[in-house]
Amino acid sequence: MPPRNDALKDCLSRSREINLSVTGRKSGRAISVPVWFVSEEKKLYLLPARGSDTQWYKNVLQKPAIQIEAGSMKAEITVVPITDNKKVPAVVEKFRVKYGDRGIKLYSKLDVAVLAQMP
Repeated sequence: MPPRNDALKDCLSRSREINLSVTGRKSGRAISVPVWFVSEEKKLYLLPARGSDTQWYKNVLQKPAIQIEAGSMKAEITVVPITDNKKVPAVVEKFRVKYGDRGIKLYSKLDVAVLAQMP
């Protein structure tokens, strides 16, 4: 049973990091990694730390279904890559607002982002 949207939003509002699970494009196995995120209304933005070279990003290009875990809540979400060079900077700015300039400096390549529509 999917989580209630308000409970998931509440967990996300209290978290700085979520666990992201993707399906390995070669292995087919579930791979889980901690990631930063920005949540706005029913949108969840993800920014791969090494941009298009990030392994989890390459995996979601093959299978755009992810699972997120925030606190005690889990959700299955379909994602869409953001590759437009006019839209990616807007996502980067959302991350800068949440995590600061020092946080953004941890990202080595800012050429893509990911959008998930929450349930």
